[in-house]
Amino acid sequence: MNNPFQNAMAQLDKVAKIKDFGVEFISRLRQPDRDVRISIPVKMDDGSLKIFEGYRVEYNNALGPYKGGIRYHHDTEINEVKALAFWMSIKCAVAGIPMGGGKGGITVNPEDLSKSELERLSRGWVQKLADILGPHKDVPAPDVNTTPEIMAWMADEYAKITGDKTGATFTGKPLEVGGSAGRGPATGLGGFYVFDALRKELGLPEKCRVVIQGFGNVGFNAAEIFTKNGHSVIAISDSKGGVYNANGLDIVKLAEYKKTSSTLTGFENSKNITNEELLETECDVLIPAAFENVITDGNAGKVSAKAVLELANGPLTPEADEILFKKSIPVIPDVLANSGGVTVSYFEWDQNLKGEKWAEKEVNEKLKPMMEDASRKILAKAKESNTDLRRGAFILALERIQLKTK
Repeated sequence: MNNPFQNAMAQLDKVAKIKDFGVEFISRLRQPDRDVRISIPVKMDDGSLKIFEGYRVEYNNALGPYKGGIRYHHDTEINEVKALAFWMSIKCAVAGIPMGGGKGGITVNPEDLSKSELERLSRGWVQKLADILGPHKDVPAPDVNTTPEIMAWMADEYAKITGDKTGATFTGKPLEVGGSAGRGPATGLGGFYVFDALRKELGLPEKCRVVIQGFGNVGFNAAEIFTKNGHSVIAISDSKGGVYNANGLDIVKLAEYKKTSSTLTGFENSKNITNEELLETECDVLIPAAFENVITDGNAGKVSAKAVLELANGPLTPEADEILFKKSIPVIPDVLANSGGVTVSYFEWDQNLKGEKWAEKEVNEKLKPMMEDASRKILAKAKESNTDLRRGAFILALERIQLKTK
């Protein structure tokens, strides 16, 4: 598998060739400000002690406190976390929010742990890192396999250790403990606002046939939002496989089916397909909404979408990017497409610090113009430099970061 951090640096190199940001500035962006690895001892339910490896990468805080999720996955390792922290720095700058980029993680399969073991592990992560966290220093959030409940445990542990009463150190919390309305669907909704702002410019039809890889929080919400807005989701998958119906899938029924059967395959009036087949399905919009590196030089040539909307982080390798660019398939990059999540996380942080509580309607009314504004500015940067949207997004972000770099 490609090293995600090497992919991220390859993206930086490409942008540095288009616009001269100066050698010193680019050199500073090649390494994070801080890269912390911790061991977390956890007393297991059977009385044994197990040591887990955890991480926090604080990449760049020129624009504000480090911001970024915590990932629990058995494949999580430091290069992945560094790449995600770098992309968060770009993403926050693209979204125009006053925050920098960070990311965290633990190498663990959470399904192997009981709820009490998971809670002890989560609190252990905070105990080891409390000194570098804080509402004006570093503000974590959920990511793959972390939930609002885990954020509540972490926020509670941080409050116990530090006495902080703002609740603003962790975002993505449940509503009852300071979470923001609208946070759940924010990534999918933000992605839709971006898509809608760019649709005509990219030559896409008014009603699109959509294919989505991923049926977690982001993929499901995106499927529901696109369907409600008149588009047709013709194929969707989870890690085990997917389903296809040329006339469109009933997403609500499909979600209910998965709850009872733990799989998407076998759903009524649909054909079972593999994840590989899904990525090659002919459609108007392909939405990778799961993991990084799913479209590579090995399968990019078979992509039959008219456009790609990246709701996952880093789903295309740099080689795949070039192949799609040559095929004239525009890619709406992750640092723009999925920045709705971090934008609403910023709203939660802002509400916590001010002691306010915004209704979901107010949250969405604030989110929409920010996503549309970022889309317009990135499109303008891409046209200005005769390049793709990813490089346009990076140019906009790097300009903003450089302006605040001391």
